[in-house]
Amino acid sequence: MHDFYYKKGELYCEQVPVAEIAEQVGTPFYLYSRKTITEHYAKLAKAFRSANPLICFSMKSNSNLAFLATLIREGAGLDIVSGGELYRALNAGCPPEKIVYAGVGKTKAEIAQAIDAGILLFNVESIPELETIDAIARSKRKVVNVSLRINPDIDPKTHRHITTGKKGTKFGIDFQTAFEIYLERGDLPNLNIAGIHVHIGSQITSGEPFVKALKKVLDFIKALEKEKIRIQYLNLGGGLAAVYHEEKPQRADQYAAKILPLIRKTRFADRKRRQGMLIFEPGRFIAANSGIFVTSVLYVKKTREKNFIIVDGGMNDLIRPALYDAYHEIVPVREHEKTSTVMLSDVVGPICESGDFLGTGRKLPSGLNSGDLLAVFGAGAYGFTMASQYNSRPRPPEVMASGRYFEVVRTRETYRDLIRGERPPIF
Repeated sequence: MHDFYYKKGELYCEQVPVAEIAEQVGTPFYLYSRKTITEHYAKLAKAFRSANPLICFSMKSNSNLAFLATLIREGAGLDIVSGGELYRALNAGCPPEKIVYAGVGKTKAEIAQAIDAGILLFNVESIPELETIDAIARSKRKVVNVSLRINPDIDPKTHRHITTGKKGTKFGIDFQTAFEIYLERGDLPNLNIAGIHVHIGSQITSGEPFVKALKKVLDFIKALEKEKIRIQYLNLGGGLAAVYHEEKPQRADQYAAKILPLIRKTRFADRKRRQGMLIFEPGRFIAANSGIFVTSVLYVKKTREKNFIIVDGGMNDLIRPALYDAYHEIVPVREHEKTSTVMLSDVVGPICESGDFLGTGRKLPSGLNSGDLLAVFGAGAYGFTMASQYNSRPRPPEVMASGRYFEVVRTRETYRDLIRGERPPIF
């Protein structure tokens, strides 16, 4: 599942002691395992090898250039949702023909940049967006590929903030509207509307919602084919869950066992024949357990109600617990004696918010003291990408380990970074 483990009572990332990195880099910091990143990608690629899909890693989960470059070298493409992510993708070395562009609010400038870059396709979420892309493509005398993002009204049974395929969310187009768009596609001559995109949510542990959504989409494709409309791209999005606590999500091979039989008789089953392309957009599945967040104990505060372990990393660094009530395993970087008693504590940060916590009610050694290190697991996805400078706190560095070596792949911000671009008014 990942390459973080204890050896002689000390936590390692691959072959590097985490405490050694902390000593050189300081805390808090994010730490990624290159081996875990590539192995998680390989699991999905292997499971679907018969269909030879284009696997576009979802950049919003982790957009560090080193993280992206690692996956690109393995053959991955990228799923982007902003002009900034396009800029990062190109700087990481991703071929434009392996980039897909999602998101409900693409600006005209962002669309123009993506067309100029020559990306594979846009995932489009509304009629006004279609019309905007067509107009910009026409001004550039180009025809661009487009997929319609379908909202299949499927309940993925996940947190409401990461549910995206039900009615009432801002995402996607209903089947009837999408059908009408295909019938009238001639009105948009600078668009090659040749794809279907479906993404129903994130951290989905069961295969059932994916199967329900795919069956609806395949029926829709059959209806289009009766009208002599050919679909070239079938994009099944992401959403595969990662293990944070007690989840038992499906493995990549189990997911493939549900999906491949449904597409076996379609043009998307074998890309070698160049009849259709199957696309996936995994993020959390690859990234979550590839990284940890390392923080130092500042104080141990004991009250009549509960104990608090106050650390130097907070919700500005890792907001998932505060935002989603998300559970992340928290362990000491150096194991304490097994005879040490357990202290039930909340692990909290330095931010002036009651919601600033990394974990509540955790069983941790009573011998923890100022300066001890804690590792927060499952922090590789939606960790640094959602970090902020709240309370004027510089964002932490990111580090990647590979075998016996590690490298800082993003330096720690300084106070000067906090005020970059600002100045007092002249009046």
